[in-house]
Amino acid sequence: MFKSMKLSLLAGLLVSLGAATAQAETFKLRIASGHPAANTYVNLMTTFFVPEVTKRVAEKTQHKVEFIEGYGGAMVKVADTLEGVQSGVVDIGGYCFCFEPSNLPLHAFQVMLPFGTMSPEKSVKMARAVYNKVPYLSQVFEDKYNQRLLAVIADNGYNLGTTFEWSTINDLKGKKIAGAGLNLKWLEYAGAVPVQSSLPEAYTSMQTGVYFGWIMFPSAWVNFKLHEVAKSYTEVGFGAITWHGLTINKNRFNRLPKEVQNIIVEVAKEFEAKTGSVNEENYPKQLAQLKTLGVNVKSLPDNVRLDWANSLKPWPQSHAADLDKQGLPASTVLKIALEEAEKLGHKWPVRYEIK
Repeated sequence: MFKSMKLSLLAGLLVSLGAATAQAETFKLRIASGHPAANTYVNLMTTFFVPEVTKRVAEKTQHKVEFIEGYGGAMVKVADTLEGVQSGVVDIGGYCFCFEPSNLPLHAFQVMLPFGTMSPEKSVKMARAVYNKVPYLSQVFEDKYNQRLLAVIADNGYNLGTTFEWSTINDLKGKKIAGAGLNLKWLEYAGAVPVQSSLPEAYTSMQTGVYFGWIMFPSAWVNFKLHEVAKSYTEVGFGAITWHGLTINKNRFNRLPKEVQNIIVEVAKEFEAKTGSVNEENYPKQLAQLKTLGVNVKSLPDNVRLDWANSLKPWPQSHAADLDKQGLPASTVLKIALEEAEKLGHKWPVRYEIK
């Protein structure tokens, strides 16, 4: 009898072990960005998000996750990442909403409020508060583009770097200056000629005279070596903008075990916060580094910044009204964004009025 019980227990144990072994899986996930790892958020994808998800899945579950990484356009280009995640060409993608003006026109809402906070930490907190209060901003990824938004991503403070020295707004008139998407509107006051471009093109384009400046944060001037071809950098203070995102293909996400899903969401939340804190920490260091690299770093006088902001005062309202007509909650989003920025201590040089 005892022998029979032992055999039964042994058999049960073997069945249990076999089931556990059968359930343990290795999941391969393709993660990509059109931007290279020199970009701060992509660097955090490869140095934080990927290893943390890998480690926590191994430690907390019986499964394993193996990432196949492709940055700098190796898998998807900067303007094709949303579609790449949507179709399943890649499982997880990091990209700028600036390259999706038709698909995600409202997700550039911080750009619609120029001269916002220059703190990336406050920018990403403000953005998260807006996303939490306006479900459409997250839900549209699932409803229309077959992906789940894992994190919003902060950029550093936007300023203006140029291949030439300038001291007055008049010096910018007629000059070709690059940007990405909606931030080209900021150049109207200066009378510059806006040129749509992307960071991977910036060095060669400024070197060869395709354009003569970029609306850009200092990390790009350092990490993309733009300081070699553009020796002037002016702290205009357009704002630190949160308008990138990290998304995962919805079908792929839904096929993952719940415990793996939870870890991905958990790490993505920490990744989101890090895009703010790392950029915040790096900003003064990168300005100092630019100076050591021979760049003339200067600040725009407050009165010129105020005039610049006043020139753009009607734009947030008019642009929001246009988007409202498309059925988007643009006015609601901008009102909340203004209020959330103020809760975090930001004082607008000009208080935009949204009806």
